[in-house]
Amino acid sequence: MALKERIGTVVSDKMDKTVVVAVINRYPHPTYKKIVSRTTRYKAHDPENTCVLGDRVKIRETRPLSAHKRWAIEEILNKTSQVKEVKK
Repeated sequence: MALKERIGTVVSDKMDKTVVVAVINRYPHPTYKKIVSRTTRYKAHDPENTCVLGDRVKIRETRPLSAHKRWAIEEILNKTSQVKEVKK
């Protein structure tokens, strides 16, 4: 069985070793045939805290790592130019 992979955008990086990735799925409505977008948010494991807000990433399925975390960052496709601010 192959592991599932998704491509999405990091929408939150406030947790330690965890990011929230929003994946947009587009499909035609079964009756009206209009293209509908549905956004799903996944909590993904980021052990080095390398992802920042706005990064485009590829995530893959993994074993349960916590109560809600079942995905891990596989690679960063597009890095944003944001620099994390250090809180004083």
